[in-house]
Amino acid sequence: MDIPVAENVLGTLGAVCWSIQLLPQIIINYRRHNTEGLQGSMMLLWAAAGVPLGVYNIVEEFNIALRIQPQILTVLSLVTWSQCLYYGKRYSVTKCIAAVVSLILVLGGIETGLIFALKEAKSQHLRWPLILMAVLSACLLAAGVLRHYWDIYVHRTVRGISFFFVGIDAAGDVFSLLSVLFGPTIDILGIVIYGTEFVLWLGIFACGGVFNLLPWLKTRSKRVETSQEPVSLHPMPSSTSVFRTASASEVVERRGWPRVR
Repeated sequence: MDIPVAENVLGTLGAVCWSIQLLPQIIINYRRHNTEGLQGSMMLLWAAAGVPLGVYNIVEEFNIALRIQPQILTVLSLVTWSQCLYYGKRYSVTKCIAAVVSLILVLGGIETGLIFALKEAKSQHLRWPLILMAVLSACLLAAGVLRHYWDIYVHRTVRGISFFFVGIDAAGDVFSLLSVLFGPTIDILGIVIYGTEFVLWLGIFACGGVFNLLPWLKTRSKRVETSQEPVSLHPMPSSTSVFRTASASEVVERRGWPRVR
């Protein structure tokens, strides 16, 4: 069966967004040399979520872009997680690289084994293993974002996370969601996976507006008000009083000259 053009294009756009989504976050972490507020557990959960998501998309024979997408998610999540180790826990570069490579090998091996196992299950008309993969990936993705919700609740601010990253990720969810909708058949589980994360990102944006944007606007308006010093106007006898010429008698008295009778 030919893949519809709309499904392929939208899936590719979704994969592109997910390919670069964490790059703004990685760049910000590098420039400020810390990951304060960024949840390392979130990155680990996302890296793990790429495994069942990749299995589901590959076994269900989604378009190529959606098959590659979870693998990119896992790699970038692990790179960001390594930054949390390096800047947050002061791990050495060698330890960070070793941790990332080890997890990539372990997760890659698990995903490969699950793909072969679930393809066999699908050939036997067993649907529950695929349903389990879809539910597991949705839960792990949601848990990663919800971990940041807890940080927002504790600190009453959205900290450590790039809104550029959030926006790109949300756009990737939308394109991937539309790609699933334009497929040969509407996949409900695919809609749940991408739709759940998109809704959670909207919540992050809302929290950013309440806890970050509004206080910033209030502070800025106060600075503008305090920078404008009030001008005090002193009452004057008349509009021309500042131009008065001293009389002759006033000049004589001021200089101490003798008065002429």
